[in-house]
Amino acid sequence: MPFVNIKTPEGALSKVQKEEIVHRTTAMLVEYFSEAARPHTMVLIEEVKDGGYARADMVYTIPDAYRAVD
Repeated sequence: MPFVNIKTPEGALSKVQKEEIVHRTTAMLVEYFSEAARPHTMVLIEEVKDGGYARADMVYTIPDAYRAVD
């Protein structure tokens, strides 16, 4: 079973964008593994709360300008 785990800042993607990522990721995996993989493919999008991750020793908070509007 193909499994993809995507982590993104909370609020960075709209519901529509997340659905598109799921569909496009599934389609890509079907290209590699064949149509038989589609019903077994799992795409998990995890939203990480502000302050819950860091890069280069700097805790990240998403600016309001980058938050998705549903």
